[in-house]
Amino acid sequence: MSRAFDARVDAALADRQLKIAVERTAGTAEAKRGVAIGAWPSFAAARERAAAIKDHVIANLGSYLVQFEAAATAAGATVHWAATADEACAIVVDLCRKAGAKSVARSKSMLGEEIGLPHALEAAGIGRVETDLAEHIIQLAGERPSHIIWPAMHKTREQVSELFHARHREPPVEESIVAMAASARRQLRGEMLGADVGISGANFLIADSGQVCTVTNEGNAELSLVPPRVHIVTAGIEKLVPSMDHAVHLLRLLARSATGAALTQYTTFYAGPKRAGDHDGPEEMHIVLVDNGRSAMRDAGLAEMLRCIRCGACMNHCVVFRQIGGHAYGGTYPGPMGSVLTPALDGLAASRDLPGACTMNGKCQEVCPVAIPLPTLLRGWREKSWREGLEPVTLRSGLGLWAWAARRPWLYRAGVRWAIRAMRLAGRGWISRLPLAGGWTGGRDFPAPAAESFMDRYRKGER
Repeated sequence: MSRAFDARVDAALADRQLKIAVERTAGTAEAKRGVAIGAWPSFAAARERAAAIKDHVIANLGSYLVQFEAAATAAGATVHWAATADEACAIVVDLCRKAGAKSVARSKSMLGEEIGLPHALEAAGIGRVETDLAEHIIQLAGERPSHIIWPAMHKTREQVSELFHARHREPPVEESIVAMAASARRQLRGEMLGADVGISGANFLIADSGQVCTVTNEGNAELSLVPPRVHIVTAGIEKLVPSMDHAVHLLRLLARSATGAALTQYTTFYAGPKRAGDHDGPEEMHIVLVDNGRSAMRDAGLAEMLRCIRCGACMNHCVVFRQIGGHAYGGTYPGPMGSVLTPALDGLAASRDLPGACTMNGKCQEVCPVAIPLPTLLRGWREKSWREGLEPVTLRSGLGLWAWAARRPWLYRAGVRWAIRAMRLAGRGWISRLPLAGGWTGGRDFPAPAAESFMDRYRKGER
């Protein structure tokens, strides 16, 4: 993966528009989250409780799955089980065919992206309309999501306007957010209401009631899931919570961590299909519970990652993500959480670069609403990669040489002093081409070091 990953990173670093687009959204999200959390004195306690809720469910996953199936079935839904991504897609496609669906309306779901559902529907000849505005944008562009909350984060307003002018029946009359949203509404509304099947993910599955909770900012879930005859939910088994009280607690953390809002605009709970006397709702509701490696993650020491509530805070605050965006990571999930999940989903051999693409500054763990120790989990992948011999020979040799010198302090200090003098002579104080450090200097200048090393200054009594 190294060459492919390096190529994606180089392309991202050279894309000036990408940096503008990412900073516009991630910078705003970071600032709003800071205000929201600052106004919540009990945030630390709420975070601790949220982590405990998720850990409890993960430790007792089997019993909660059984409870949820029984409650959902009693509410009139049909529960399906999928061990793999292929099984999940096959179940959904089969349900669509049985419903005679020519088109489906899909509300944004990262689980759907993870299992490859858009491609499965296309291969089956079933039309698909993405009802989330950002998902609509990337569907028109033929791209993958670059962020789990804002899938089209990588595109600027100007690029979206150009895309809408090329692909919409009634393009926006001006390059403003209001005009572009109106154009998307005209394009999508009829397709949403005319779909035979609605497909969604789930933010939470409530075990004691069998309810499914979705969270959106646009109301697209409600419009695309209630009118169709059939509603299909695809959800990872880790989405379970014991009760409504637990769901509400996690919702408070989710919204503040994702967008800085007290509560997302549209939070809806679905409990089975339409009943006698109901004015609207689907005639059938199907829930596909997907494992796809989650049980293996729990058994392999990655249970803490299953706490994740998909808020996106870790990537909004990640200095690496802010430089390269989401597509450079190459997997379904970008940023710090993706660097832990992708090796588990796709195999470490195919994604070993991701755990290494981290500065280990700990900001991701600091802002995570369920306190996932992301740096610790990333170090675990690094250690596994080293043990399994996946690191290139050049890296292993270089670290071996460094370790040999580090065990000889006098030699190490002498080498540091020589390196300082050599680096200060290069480029009149700035080093653009440092030997053996192209990964650092290829995308940025390397600042000249101080005249003396830290240890030399420490021995002189400087503090």
